[in-house]
Amino acid sequence: MESEMNYYKFSRDEWANFHAHNFASVSDDELSQLQSLNDIISMDDVKTVYSPLRHLIHIRYNDYQDDARTLSQFLSIPYHARPFIIGICGSVAVGKSTTARLLQLLLSRAYPDRRIQLITTDGFLYPNQELERRGILNRKGFPESYDMDLLIHFLNNVKNNNGVVRAPKYSHQIYDIVPGEEEVIDHPDILIVEGINVLQLPSKAPIYVSDYFDFSIYVDADPKNIEQWYLERFGMLLDTAFTDPTNYYYQYAIGDRQDAFKMAKQVWRDVNLKNLTEYILPTKNRADVILHKTAHHLIDEVRLRKF
Repeated sequence: MESEMNYYKFSRDEWANFHAHNFASVSDDELSQLQSLNDIISMDDVKTVYSPLRHLIHIRYNDYQDDARTLSQFLSIPYHARPFIIGICGSVAVGKSTTARLLQLLLSRAYPDRRIQLITTDGFLYPNQELERRGILNRKGFPESYDMDLLIHFLNNVKNNNGVVRAPKYSHQIYDIVPGEEEVIDHPDILIVEGINVLQLPSKAPIYVSDYFDFSIYVDADPKNIEQWYLERFGMLLDTAFTDPTNYYYQYAIGDRQDAFKMAKQVWRDVNLKNLTEYILPTKNRADVILHKTAHHLIDEVRLRKF
């Protein structure tokens, strides 16, 4: 109850009143291309939810730049712009990726002369071979399965404008880090960092991923809804994988479908739900904004942190 007191709570209709009349132009085709598998997003979502959110980020971004200039004046040093970093957190299958890509598009339209880049923390998972060596392949996605030191080092280099910064690349098709391929982050003005772990506080760590964030968003939903979305997405992945032997889901796509879904339900229960309950959900009240979804991925409530 105490954590709820730290937030202003708005219904979808109430939130829509905040600057929703002046939204960036997005086409139906663009909206269709950026949404994740089995995620649902409409032009009304853009107008009523994401346009006010984009405007709030615009305000925070300007404040961030003003603060940096003030500090430079105080220190009597030249002002050098540093990237504004946005963190987006939430469960597997809740729609984080769609939110991240849509915000990237909206911010790119709002700031056509700025570089807006996006990265997910999937690339900072240890490779499957290393997870197997550590005996934690069955805990993939849990805090210990990420190379947090590498992620912190990456964010530190980005924040300090230390040139072009590279990160490992992850493929959901092969369910592993892609050997020899990298994500390239090149002097962004705004960087969006999306992942299930970005608001977590690893024990005994001197610095956290969220220490580098200037704004953070948590995408929330009832675990029962998320499970349904997870299983629906799993079925769609099977439908697209049966012609590609290199696809991780091929083995399940060509096998007995009932057995495949039995496995998926077990993975949800033993891995994803456990990770959500023990590590992801407790970070929700560290976010600046909480987007709550109900059935069919409809955002019905927005919470804005007071302080």
